[in-house]
Amino acid sequence: MTLKFKLKDLPKLFVKTTNNWFDSNPFELSAVVAYYAILSLPALIVIILNLVGNVWGREIVQGELLDEISAAVGVQTAESIRVMMLDRGDESVSIFTTIIGFITLIYGSTGVFYQLQSAFDKIWKVKEIDNANGFVKMLLSRLKSFGFILIIGFLLLISFIFTSIISAFSNRIEKFVPESLFDYVYIIDFIISIFFIYVLFATMFKYLPTKSIRWRAVRIGAALTAILFVIGKYLMAWYFSEMDPGSTYGAAGSIILIMLWVSYSSLILFFGAHFTKVYSDMYLIEDEPIK
Repeated sequence: MTLKFKLKDLPKLFVKTTNNWFDSNPFELSAVVAYYAILSLPALIVIILNLVGNVWGREIVQGELLDEISAAVGVQTAESIRVMMLDRGDESVSIFTTIIGFITLIYGSTGVFYQLQSAFDKIWKVKEIDNANGFVKMLLSRLKSFGFILIIGFLLLISFIFTSIISAFSNRIEKFVPESLFDYVYIIDFIISIFFIYVLFATMFKYLPTKSIRWRAVRIGAALTAILFVIGKYLMAWYFSEMDPGSTYGAAGSIILIMLWVSYSSLILFFGAHFTKVYSDMYLIEDEPIK
């Protein structure tokens, strides 16, 4: 029998989630994800720029991404990432080299999602398959990871479209309405951003783990994670701007800041995944028929 959520159960949910989160050694898992994020970042940027840039304009997408990165980890780090975005595709190369480069690009860009899938499988206690099928599992996981890159590209594109519509709308009405009403435009933009973050987390919680997760648990877990992520994003931006933790590392400071940001974000993501698992277990959602 499926149980229903009660508000009085919330403290118990958070206590159990926190205990499970600590037991899973989240700092080690987040450090692994941060390491692979650094390795995946150049390839991921190239793919996102080409996917969304071909539709929306490469320079526009690059500018929007750099603005978000600057707000999160600072201008210096954004400048380092801008260098990664420079087009170096003018060199004349052979078809074989192009194919090898494309395969390497896909493999590198999917690394971070592959590690997230591995972490989610540990959280959901998915049993390891036989070594004989290990290569097949790795190949399927990489293909699934590439699918998430496409999802991110699609969400970015839709987000840019909505942002542009809101910006154009606000520019049209600014001569006819009081300036105080512009706050509502920014609120709408903020709500849309949270919605896309929620969709991304819900998709990850639903489809990244090897086992099938019920939407009832995913919806609750993704909503909590999105709220925590937005709060954490502003706290991390304040921490990076006020404390400047990357200054100690000199030229490597930008890389350290990116790794710190990914690591902190991963801690929030893993907490949300544990909450989803605890919620599912407490309310016997795993006993429901798969829909």
